Amino acid sequence: MPSALIFPQGFLWGISTSGYQFEGQNSHSQWTDWEEMGRIKTGERSGLACNWWEHAEKDFDLARQLGVNALRLSVEWSRVEPEPGKWNEEAIHRYRSMLMALRQRGILPMVCLHHFTHPRWFEEQGAFLAPNADALFERFSRYVVSSLGDLCDHWVTFNEPNVYCALAYVFGEHPPGKRGEIRSVVQALTRIAHAHQRAYEVIHSLQPTAQVGWTTNYLVFQPADENSRLDRMIAALHHNCFNMSFARLLSHGSLPFPLNLWRSRNGKVQSCCDFVGVNVYSRVHVKFHLGLASQLFGHLYIPDHVVQGDPGVQTPFGEIHPQAITAAVESLHQPGKPIYILENGVPDRDDRIRPWLIKNAVREVHQLIQRGFDVRGYFHWSLLDNFEWSEGWNLRFGLVSLDPETQERQLRPSAQLYSAIARANGLVEEEEESTLSSIHAES
Repeated sequence: MPSALIFPQGFLWGISTSGYQFEGQNSHSQWTDWEEMGRIKTGERSGLACNWWEHAEKDFDLARQLGVNALRLSVEWSRVEPEPGKWNEEAIHRYRSMLMALRQRGILPMVCLHHFTHPRWFEEQGAFLAPNADALFERFSRYVVSSLGDLCDHWVTFNEPNVYCALAYVFGEHPPGKRGEIRSVVQALTRIAHAHQRAYEVIHSLQPTAQVGWTTNYLVFQPADENSRLDRMIAALHHNCFNMSFARLLSHGSLPFPLNLWRSRNGKVQSCCDFVGVNVYSRVHVKFHLGLASQLFGHLYIPDHVVQGDPGVQTPFGEIHPQAITAAVESLHQPGKPIYILENGVPDRDDRIRPWLIKNAVREVHQLIQRGFDVRGYFHWSLLDNFEWSEGWNLRFGLVSLDPETQERQLRPSAQLYSAIARANGLVEEEEESTLSSIHAES
């Protein structure tokens, strides 16, 4: 490999975060109720999370010191509209102060409007199964962009609608905790596509030059036996249903087989995005299994010998596979649309493999740009250890470690590496061995 891989001027070296996982003290979300029901596998609570609702600016200082030039965060719908049609001006003012703080530090803000969470009242109405869900999301989007549009022009409407639907209605790990409800997946995914379209249109009506997109989770489905036609077929089936479903819905107005067997009556959706966002982490291996009809006849597993991060409470997180970035971009790119890698990382409390992942992820992105793909940013997940949904505090994704009890932060070695890459606008091998002293001095 060359000693230096330099990126185009203006490339975004970012950090991704989310409101519920970082802000803390949120009492109006459906996830608050989920915690109170004891549905977190570790039995833990988010509590203060990373305490961003009070002190996000301290970590914005840290991000600036690391040299990142972009940060993705989300606006919590449940804070802004805790009751139907009643807006919390104090909450929107707090978001304004966060965005101003980022801009004052030379960090471009990218705002996500739905990152798995929404108000309790919206969940009680059926969330994205409700007939008026897209209209309610449009109303929320209009209020947020009207209030914050002077401070932000990059918007992500939905984070990982494929994961949201799968974990809510098939695997039961996210609220409302349903299992095997494929029809609900089809209905919710289609309603989210319509909500995205309406949000896209209202954002551009308020802010014509805005950049509006969505981001999906991409998982590599590797046939257990490349020579097995059945393994290849089932891996392709999982790829189409999970990775490509939302993109196909927006581009073709229909879902791939077999999801199209559960027809939705929500009407045609139109393709509308200014960029494509990709969240990509890992690879799973797929073997045909006749007895697993509920899992599309696929036995999904992680071989013991592959590179893995820390395991989840009950299952492995997945094989850490930097080449998944290339597979994701090749599959999801759209003509004339820039691409942002909006999440990539690994749960790694001891920083065993995170530096290896970062270097190889950067190499993958650089090769994609050299091949002509318009990749304009890489956002690492994440700056700090954070509350990882149903896994609680078990999975640690941060460049910076966090003790949720004391709120003490400590830079991991991977923070040094990512800082060197961001400052150099590329991977410069000799800079990897520098110490953390300059960062500590600025702190």
